[in-house]
Amino acid sequence: MRGLTRTLWPIRYKPLPDELLSSWLMRLAHGHGQKVQTFCNLIFGNQRQVWNRDIDRLGPAWLVEELAASTGTHLDRARLTTLRGFEGTLFRAFKTSGHLPWIQTLQMYHRKREGFGMQFCPLCLAESNPPYFRRSWRISFKTVCTEHQVAMLDRCPACQHAIAFHRIEMGKAEHDRLPSMRHCHACGFDLGAAIGVPPKSFQCPDALRWLCEVIQRLDSATDDEIDVDPDLLSVYRYLASMMFSKRGAGLNALTAAEIGADAIAFTHERRLSLEGSDLATRHQILLQTAWLMQDPASRIEAAWQAKAVRYNHLIKDFEDMPEWYRTSVIGQIERRPYTHRKPRRHPSKASSPG
Repeated sequence: MRGLTRTLWPIRYKPLPDELLSSWLMRLAHGHGQKVQTFCNLIFGNQRQVWNRDIDRLGPAWLVEELAASTGTHLDRARLTTLRGFEGTLFRAFKTSGHLPWIQTLQMYHRKREGFGMQFCPLCLAESNPPYFRRSWRISFKTVCTEHQVAMLDRCPACQHAIAFHRIEMGKAEHDRLPSMRHCHACGFDLGAAIGVPPKSFQCPDALRWLCEVIQRLDSATDDEIDVDPDLLSVYRYLASMMFSKRGAGLNALTAAEIGADAIAFTHERRLSLEGSDLATRHQILLQTAWLMQDPASRIEAAWQAKAVRYNHLIKDFEDMPEWYRTSVIGQIERRPYTHRKPRRHPSKASSPG
């Protein structure tokens, strides 16, 4: 490891297409014959902990800049291994804590992951040499691999543990052969050997087709340009997220019936979110919302007329509401007779204090 003190490291792997920062770091450590924790301690010291945080989301400058400088990678390319690169498309402004729109949460607890935020396509892992994890696999609406037309997975199919490839070396001696990122850290199952199954469409293949078109635009993106309309995504997420709340219960029931699915029953005992949900739940809600998005003006109005959703719930806390949604969807509802809204009391008839 003496060579690592030079400007360039002996092993200078560049990021693979759409590779995550954590995956790139893992490959570099193994390329140098080191366990990833040992490697990080040697490079960054014990004072800078890497794996007790979501480094793909945070993208610490000290980490990204070190990897770029030591591998001869352009700094802009290195920065695109982080989830910050989706700023302006998937979310308008990056934030370090709380829910980040469309980015699945890992629910970190020390170095453990209690959430199922890291997805994968088993066929992509099987075909990649070397195997690696993609940035797009952290995105909430990426529930289908459009290349292989199979459903994504968000856990090991053998033991049901969340994916945490940075923990695959736990319990291994320094001289042991370093395991591949293809393997589950908990049981050792080869994730690339998992059976790929077609994504569920329920009884509405058009909704699945709409969702896959959005995913395809993401998959065909270049490093510096994503051909996905941010306004469309903001409406899509707003409506999907609503169905996780009490105010969206009626809309959830209506859209589930429209795609031929049983409505998911949310207990609301704790705050639920799109970005914190498991893949099966998220995929169904995204399909239900895709049904709305295929003809938003008429279908959202019909849901309102059926009293499945209230007018104020369609606009409540919707920051930076896109103009087309405001005029085509909300404007159309505003022009309709509002037969089921209680009439406002005239100020002159309001009771006065005392």
